[in-house]
Amino acid sequence: MKQTSFRLGLVQMSCSANATENLEKAAAKIRQAAAEGAQIVCLQELFRTPYFCQREDPSIFDLAEAVPGPTTELVGRIAKEAGVVVVVSVFERRAGGLHHNTAVVVDADGSIAGVYRKMHIPDDPLYYEKYYFAPGDLGFRAFPTRFGKVGTLVCWDQWYPEAARLTAMQGANVLVYPTAIGWHPSEKAKYGVSQHAAWETMQRSHAIANGVFVAAVNRVGHEGDPQAGLDFWGGSFVADPSGVLLAKASHDREEVLVVACDASQSESVRRNWPFFRDRRIDAYEGLTRRWLE
Repeated sequence: MKQTSFRLGLVQMSCSANATENLEKAAAKIRQAAAEGAQIVCLQELFRTPYFCQREDPSIFDLAEAVPGPTTELVGRIAKEAGVVVVVSVFERRAGGLHHNTAVVVDADGSIAGVYRKMHIPDDPLYYEKYYFAPGDLGFRAFPTRFGKVGTLVCWDQWYPEAARLTAMQGANVLVYPTAIGWHPSEKAKYGVSQHAAWETMQRSHAIANGVFVAAVNRVGHEGDPQAGLDFWGGSFVADPSGVLLAKASHDREEVLVVACDASQSESVRRNWPFFRDRRIDAYEGLTRRWLE
């Protein structure tokens, strides 16, 4: 039978310096989401640790692990027990000196349905990801699961309409963005509202442009130097194919959101806003170039 609906579970949490404690917390919240009816559960970016990319430190590579590995094996057991799909973020060690920021889709039988490696890697103050991660080389992906086709993208990917489009074009029912984004405390008063609004608006636009559900899952809490670290702004949300917010978490609390999504809404929206029909695929060759003079 064609999937007509699914329920998303978004786990928004804070992270301590204890990786085992963070993993146990995430496991409990996956089970909570499943008990509340979620079928596809998404964790935030790099949930096992504080956001370590605020500094460049070679010892941090010791935190990386293989895929499959300890995190995916534990999540696989939970997914099978609870009968849910889980999108889990992993600091992947592919080989010595080669690491990725990776989203793994674990199906409801505990098996790995797919692996996505973050394609766009930022390098900004307190977001020194290029030091740790090689750009993804698996392309943009959408993976069939028991409860629908899940398109995976990660944080910085959320600013790129090309990434959302290419993932949606593979038949994704939902685009999920595990995320770690926050305010610089010194900028929050002046730019905080506009920065958050831009982040949310950009992803809602992906929902509209592609007629697909979009879920962004962020962390909360202050991490790093008390005066110069990052205030992660939470605000995890689900937008429907018209860009309407179906649910949104707070900016300062751990929360589990469970949101019902009617997959038939994508069909309805795409019939009335036929963007895929009217795309001029014969005229977009310039998108493969860095700049047009």
